[in-house]
Amino acid sequence: MAKTLIAFFSRADENYFGGAMRYVKVGNTEIVAGLMKELIDADSFKIEMKDPYSPVYMTCIEQAKKDLRAGARPGLKSMPESIDEYDTIVLAYPNYWGTMPMAVVTFLEAFDFTGKTILPLCTNEGSGMGSSERDIKKYAPGAELKRGLSITGSEAANSKGSVQRWFSANGLI
Repeated sequence: MAKTLIAFFSRADENYFGGAMRYVKVGNTEIVAGLMKELIDADSFKIEMKDPYSPVYMTCIEQAKKDLRAGARPGLKSMPESIDEYDTIVLAYPNYWGTMPMAVVTFLEAFDFTGKTILPLCTNEGSGMGSSERDIKKYAPGAELKRGLSITGSEAANSKGSVQRWFSANGLI
């Protein structure tokens, strides 16, 4: 039987919402991951950095830019032992500097995605998927990459219908 994994990176603390900064206890991508779990039977894994970025938004984005430019692979708190049992991986992340956070790259490079399907979902405040779909192809060779879904982060809690249509279009519902 086909199994699905929802792997996501999300950041709480101070976040950017359509022109203003606001502190949140749960990050936008984690909110969407929770909605996904309501829609489909899937396991989930939160991609968390051993040394998280600053809770202050402007400091965080500078740290993320530095990691991107350096091609850093931040250490993660934990990793699944294997992804062998999964046919489909829903990979959700915020847009950091036009792509996914480097911690997501750490996750991707840890596994062989040959023969697996990846559905990327990117939360953002208007920058869309950026180059993340192209980058996923680079870091997860052998995977079948489906068209991603861009969710406006400040609308994350209201995105269930969009996610449901995307899942349906990709055969998960």
